Amino acid sequence: MIANGLRRIGRHGRLALIVGLAGGLALPSLSAAMKPALPWLVAGLIFLSALRIGMRAAVGNLGEARASLGRVLVLQVAVPVVGVALLIAAGLADTPAGLALTLALSAPSIAGSPAFAVMLSRDPAPAMRLLILGTALFPLTVLPVLWLSPALGGFSEVAGAALRLVAVILAATGAAFALRRRFFPEPSPDTVGVIDGLLAIALAVLVVGLMSAVVPALSGDPLRFLGWLALACAMNFGLQFAAHAAGLPPGACIVAGNRNVALFLVALPAATTDPVLIFIGCYQVPMYLTPMLMGRVYRTG
Repeated sequence: MIANGLRRIGRHGRLALIVGLAGGLALPSLSAAMKPALPWLVAGLIFLSALRIGMRAAVGNLGEARASLGRVLVLQVAVPVVGVALLIAAGLADTPAGLALTLALSAPSIAGSPAFAVMLSRDPAPAMRLLILGTALFPLTVLPVLWLSPALGGFSEVAGAALRLVAVILAATGAAFALRRRFFPEPSPDTVGVIDGLLAIALAVLVVGLMSAVVPALSGDPLRFLGWLALACAMNFGLQFAAHAAGLPPGACIVAGNRNVALFLVALPAATTDPVLIFIGCYQVPMYLTPMLMGRVYRTG
């Protein structure tokens, strides 16, 4: 009975994300209470994604590793360096909007990108490879951005948070790969369906906690909220469309727009991140709408 219910949820995972967004907006007290549990929820999401994919598909062959490395360098070095240079030229680098764009452009993939690929019926392995490799290389890829934009803080602060995230990813994926190899090295479609349902639930629960900064802004200054939401949507979907036009696989396109901006909350001082908390909250909206809105775009990707 429970397994059948999970499979049903997995088949309608995109609707579960909408329910999570609505829950985060409608239940601000629950959202605030869940905030301390976010690191554990992220770890659980990575575990479930790795459990579904398996080590062989996640690691890939040498050619796929080279392609993933090239994509990480483009997404986390070339794109943010060009973006910061343009912001400096326009005199916007020191504004809250400029700082928000700098953080989002330089961040690695969100933990949920492989699960989004699953919901879009696309191969989640490319997104998983970019998640693991991009996070592992983040302490290095962020260096040029730190040099261009001193407002981000010192390297040791950002690198420390990135290394902690690497440790979480390695622990979660290692445990998942070992569990899958021991109990179901070749999972049946029914088993995969159960994992998909658990992934959808984990994503829906996670977004409730991530929306804790949005409700106060929405009720206090709706026009300001809409401005930040428009910026978040333009960047997220704009990068996904650009990556798709460049011929990247859907998993890589999802990563291009959906970045772990919240990583900087544990890496930078509050004085730096407080002005962009509303952007980080608003950024969850296009993230969680990606499986709902981008299906037609990736159908032939």
